[in-house]
Amino acid sequence: MAEIFETKEQKEKVLLVAVDLGIEKDGTSADVEASLDELAELARTAGAEPVGRMVQKREGIHPGTYIGKGKIDELRDLIWETGADTVVCDDELSPAQFNNLQEELQCKVIDRTVMILDIFAAHASTSEGKLQVELAQLRYRASRLTGLGKSLSRIGGGAAGSTGGIGTRGPGEKKLEMDRRLIRDRISMLNRQLKNMVATRETMRKQRRNSAVKVVAIVGYTNAGKSTLLNTLTQAEVLEEDMLFATLDPTTRSYELENGQKVLFTDTVGFINKLPHHLIRAFRSTLEEAKYADMILHVVDCSDENYEMHMKVVYDTLKELEVQDKPVLTVFNKIDRLTEENAGEILRDAYSEDVVKISAKKRVGLEELLEKMEKILNAGFVRIEKTFSYQEAGKIQLIRKYGNLETEEYREDGIYVEAAIPAEYVNQVM
Repeated sequence: MAEIFETKEQKEKVLLVAVDLGIEKDGTSADVEASLDELAELARTAGAEPVGRMVQKREGIHPGTYIGKGKIDELRDLIWETGADTVVCDDELSPAQFNNLQEELQCKVIDRTVMILDIFAAHASTSEGKLQVELAQLRYRASRLTGLGKSLSRIGGGAAGSTGGIGTRGPGEKKLEMDRRLIRDRISMLNRQLKNMVATRETMRKQRRNSAVKVVAIVGYTNAGKSTLLNTLTQAEVLEEDMLFATLDPTTRSYELENGQKVLFTDTVGFINKLPHHLIRAFRSTLEEAKYADMILHVVDCSDENYEMHMKVVYDTLKELEVQDKPVLTVFNKIDRLTEENAGEILRDAYSEDVVKISAKKRVGLEELLEKMEKILNAGFVRIEKTFSYQEAGKIQLIRKYGNLETEEYREDGIYVEAAIPAEYVNQVM
């Protein structure tokens, strides 16, 4: 008599490896440990189980094998002890480093970039998002066909959710049949398709500008609470999960302020340390939502001990995207998670005019957030109170189009209006 037992899905076991180039007093760089903690979280988001980590202190990354010979021997033993399936390096590897490490370890080797690309492939839901992920993966793999030669022969294509392990989602390689020429052709086709989508996005942006509706871009480090804030304000029903890159595709929702002014909130993909340039290039059209916004809400998880580093990553990425000269309101989120010990120190900078403290999940501080946001959006507006004759009704249409029409009363002597309009339109209205 045969008997079948139910078994839990076996997770891919991964070992995390990093090179520490800066040694602090305790012997290990805090930045390296924080980066490995984040890499572990990325691995869990990708559906894998971290089973160990290794850090080597070196003056420079080994050009041939990432880590030195002695550490490779230790790593080989650690693979055997933990039963690991995959080694994940915290930095982007060259083709030679990939090839040599896999030869030495006889184990699948990937890097941080492959991990992030895999997560993006799993979470992309719109047509544009899927095309952008595939484009980024193909650009990455095209430059590494030599180094990935042996491993690619074992990787088959698969949709998000396939069980081939990290790095197999997305376009796949189909046992090397996709050589440089085929990849180049596919990249050209994807670029053409994305170009059409970018044109559509540009048309939508132009319509927003013509309607004079203000656009607020929500940016921040991954898992800072951007989607939670958007959902709380607009009931957008964007996926919220305590994991990195829970949402990938940008979402835009309308919201009406207390004064009746309509604004559009746009949620962007989260930034992350060592964000691959392939992704920035592929996702430029969606990341540039911040470039064309009227103001930026920079959401920060102030309960994360590395929040200052996260803020720097966001500012550096915005600079790379040439998002400058935009008014920025910094939003310290998740204040409900702060302890008495660290609250005072962390919030010492939160007394600035440009910082507001909130808990999007607990709906704390949202009124102050909206008040400050309204003040920033309406800087440069002129408030008017006037009764227009019925022959001047066309001017009210101008106010409605470019300003904020707060009160409109039809009286015997004309139309009484209370409104705020951009300074450049005052002469046309008064």
